[in-house]
Amino acid sequence: MNYWETLAYLDELGHELLRARFGLEKIHRLLAELGDPHTAYPSVIIAGTNGKGSTAAMVEAILRHAGVRAGLYTSPHLVRVEERIRVGGQEIAPEELAALATRVREISEALWRRGEIPSRLTYFEFLTAIGFEYFREKRVEIAVLEVGLGGRLDATNVVPPFLSLITSIDIDHEQYLGSTIAAIAGEKAMIIKSGARAVIARQLPEAREVLRARCQECGVHPVWAEEEVEILGCEPDGRFSFLYRTASGRDLQVHLGLRGRHQIENALVALRAAEILREMGYSISDEALCDGVASVAWPGRLEIIGPSSPLLLLDGAHNTEGARAVRAYLEEFGRRPLTLVFGAMRDKRIAEMAAELFPLADAILLTRVPDERAAPCEQLLEQTAELCGHLNRPIEAVEPVPAALDRAWERTPSDGMICVTGSLYLVGETKRWLARSQRDRFVCDES
Repeated sequence: MNYWETLAYLDELGHELLRARFGLEKIHRLLAELGDPHTAYPSVIIAGTNGKGSTAAMVEAILRHAGVRAGLYTSPHLVRVEERIRVGGQEIAPEELAALATRVREISEALWRRGEIPSRLTYFEFLTAIGFEYFREKRVEIAVLEVGLGGRLDATNVVPPFLSLITSIDIDHEQYLGSTIAAIAGEKAMIIKSGARAVIARQLPEAREVLRARCQECGVHPVWAEEEVEILGCEPDGRFSFLYRTASGRDLQVHLGLRGRHQIENALVALRAAEILREMGYSISDEALCDGVASVAWPGRLEIIGPSSPLLLLDGAHNTEGARAVRAYLEEFGRRPLTLVFGAMRDKRIAEMAAELFPLADAILLTRVPDERAAPCEQLLEQTAELCGHLNRPIEAVEPVPAALDRAWERTPSDGMICVTGSLYLVGETKRWLARSQRDRFVCDES
């Protein structure tokens, strides 16, 4: 297959979530046929409701600054599928993706025809296998893996025990993971295994108890990255500096490359993880710790596009906790007047997300992403009707996404801000709109 045929085949496999079949049987069988590439290097695996992508990016950046050849596997992508698979900070090339996809397709389709797997691979399983094989081909020293969904039955959770990270856990994907914090934590806790090390972020009490019990069951002594830190300062765009005390008692001044107060919590997990890797024999200096978290960029997470008039802020907040983080950022660093462009998936707690965000906006534009899971504007209006009834704000429903963005640009004064949020898919559509429009010269994060 060439690159375009690869993309077409991925589309044939169906929607990443709606067509997902959770389980490890198929991925185990496929990887065995490939020679178990996921065992050729150790892997840091990261689960959580929010912050796992940012944390993965920070861990990889620290390793890169330490001179460690690391692979990074994340999801979903914003614009190009190649974004998901990186080595040394560089995306897999289209021709490399196509070559590996051809091989994985031939093997997986043969296994299916012979009845050795019960169905074709899912979209996520297919890309996970490619990522594992690519990392082996590139001879990475370590891989950093972001769990796709949950943990227990996620395709990434086939790697041998090494280092498991858990970011903050909250309500999300209830139809797959359960409707309580404890149930969701139970799914994510399963990336913690006997023989692994673990770093766990600050958690709600219900999640903390589940994670503590899992660690005890596996004989794992976790590092709880939940200490209070001294804030040293903050840049005008919301990038914080804080004092970090290493395991050996040294104080480091850490400057975050990512925006938002909540990124301090993610940085603590990444820094503690890097210190454990240092204990394991990886040569990671204090300078690499600081330079890594200072340099990291993670598109679609409080990403400022500029210089532009008005200022454009993109964040893929896809649940209530994510919306709460965006609200906190806007309250502290947002410009006024603020136009909010909001779109979400239909299985999300839309009313709760709206309650966090809508009161901050001077104008609200609802839109729908071209995705099977996306909530139509009618649903957005219905689920936010009570809230909107109490807000004296202009609210419009505009489709498609480019039309909503054009409308936001027209109605927002040059000294104001447009915040696009509610879904990473919406952020991806916004980036495509920027690239297609005359505003493509603004597609550069101010950092």
